[in-house]
Order: sequence, then C-alpha cells, then structure tokens
Amino acid sequence: MSTVFFKPIDSYQKTTEISAGAKQLLNRIWEAESVKPASYVPLKVHFGEKGNQTYIAPENYAGIIEQLKSHKVTSAYIETNALYRGQRQNRTAHLQLAQDHGFTQLPVVIADGEYGDEYVKVPIKGKHFDTCLIGKAIADLDQMIVLSHFKGHILAGFGGAVKQLAMGCASRGGKLAQHANAIPKVRSRKCTACGACAKHCPANAITLDPKAVINESKCVGCASCIAVCPEGAVYNTLWASIGKNFKERMAEYALAAQKGKSVIYINFILNITRGCDCEGRTMRMVAPDIGITASRDPVAVDTASLDLVQKAKGRKIFQRGRRTLRYAEKIGLGTTDYQIVKA
Repeated sequence: MSTVFFKPIDSYQKTTEISAGAKQLLNRIWEAESVKPASYVPLKVHFGEKGNQTYIAPENYAGIIEQLKSHKVTSAYIETNALYRGQRQNRTAHLQLAQDHGFTQLPVVIADGEYGDEYVKVPIKGKHFDTCLIGKAIADLDQMIVLSHFKGHILAGFGGAVKQLAMGCASRGGKLAQHANAIPKVRSRKCTACGACAKHCPANAITLDPKAVINESKCVGCASCIAVCPEGAVYNTLWASIGKNFKERMAEYALAAQKGKSVIYINFILNITRGCDCEGRTMRMVAPDIGITASRDPVAVDTASLDLVQKAKGRKIFQRGRRTLRYAEKIGLGTTDYQIVKA
C-alpha cells in the first residue's frame, strides 16, 4: 500500500494557499520517505498550449521553488516538445511560450532538443516496447518532481502523473510510438470543411477534398483532429480496442521515464476540464476544485486523484483511465492500493 498525502483546497483562485499547500506536501514526503534532495532537481511541468487558459499557472509552484532554494537545490522547469503543431512543436517556440505564460522563475530546459531528436533509448522489455525514447535531459536525471494538472484527456481518459511521465517525458518519436494505430474517421455529413483538423495535423495526413479526408497510411493516431474539430465530425470507430492499446503503451513509457530515478509526484486537482492543456482553447470546468495530492507512487497518486474527482462529481467521470492504472500496476509502475493522509 502506498501513501498519498492530500491537501484539500476548494478554489483555484486561492493561489497563496495552493502554493503553500504544495510546499507543505513536498516537505511531508521528504520527511515521511526520508528523501534527501539531490543538488539538481528539475520540475516536470506543462506550460499549456497557446490559447489555453486553464493550465496550472507558475505562481502556484512558488512554494515548491522556495522549498528547493531553502535546501540549496538547483532547479529548472523541464519539458519535451509536443507532437502537435503549435507553439510547443520546437524548442525555440516552446521557450517563447513558456516565457509568455509566466514560467520565468527558473531556467527552462526542453529535454529532447530543438526538434525532438535528442533522446535516450531506455530498455524496459515490455509487451509493446523493448525500448522507449525518453528526452535526453530527462533520461540523464537522478531526481525530478513531476507536477501534473489532473484533468481529462480525449484518449487517455484523464491526464495526471502517469501521463506526465509517458507523454511528457517522451521525445517526439516516443509520442508518435505511443499514439500509433489509433486512426480517426470523419463524418462527412457533419464536416463543414473549415480546415481546423488539417491545420493541426502533425503528419499532414488530412486534406480537404472537398471535405476532410484522412490518409490512413500517414495518420499517426495522435487524435488532435478529434480535439480541434468544432463540429464533432471527427471520431474514432474502434475506441475500446484502440484505447486499451494506447493506454498500455502509455504505461510502458511511464515505466521507462522514471526508471532509475527518485521521483516525487504532485497532482493539482484544480481547473478540472474534460480536455487536455495541449488544447489551445478556452474550456469549461467539469468538476469542482478539490486540492493537491502527492506521493512517491505515480499509480497511487493518480488513483487517489481520480477517486476524489469521481466522489466530488458523484459519477464515474474519466473512468476510461482506470485501464491505464490497472496495466501500470501490472507492469510494476506502482499500486492502486493506497491510503490518504491529509496534510
């Protein structure tokens, strides 16, 4: 059984309380788990895509940064390039976005280089992968703190610590490998030929002829077309089987990302939207603000976070993500058996 520390906070607007709560949880883990911080411990974060309004803003991390500085620990924000077209597709644009979104308290490291081609092949001998392509600056670490915004995700069910490890630490090639074989379809009667799907397709797999047509031989299954279609015309016909394989591949990448490292996971269960922070648009909240969870176990902290959201919502929202957690437990990433300790 793993311990998950929990700080209840009922509003994302309480920035000072969030910052202090995250600091408190980090200190609780250091003490309870007898963790001695290394001289360099970066913070794995998500800067939010341009146009997104609900990512966790950097002022909420001030307490953690303060705690690290008080222990003379050098830190940085660390992230990898996105698979999708947008402001996070290469290091130069990614760094500018981080600055525009206020991530200026620490240096910013894009772990897989300018174009996502700097990586380490981490061996795992899994069901789907023998090796995983992890951003070099992350693969080389001894310690890191994974700060995750807990919210929904169109393919994963939800995004939390496991997804931050898997997608967030993989190089662009690793992201492609995780998404493989998830091929969307287009309902032509609903398509208005607006071109949003083609504009956002990282593989140039969509043309307008005259409505959207997906070239299956080019499609990498990233599902950005599903996310950006304003008419709901793009969908996935094989959701269950595709979702299962995607979730297993993601869990294996998460296993590789944390291999050989001492990692602390902190989930911010605030600004809970159905979509991911990769979506550059305004999204409405689908559950109340809940607080912050923290653990040394990524499976336990995500399980606890999901349970808290479902309890607050009164129904099984984001339930598809349970498949990831079960498979992650099966391959030894962590356990779904946890105890909550309130801070």
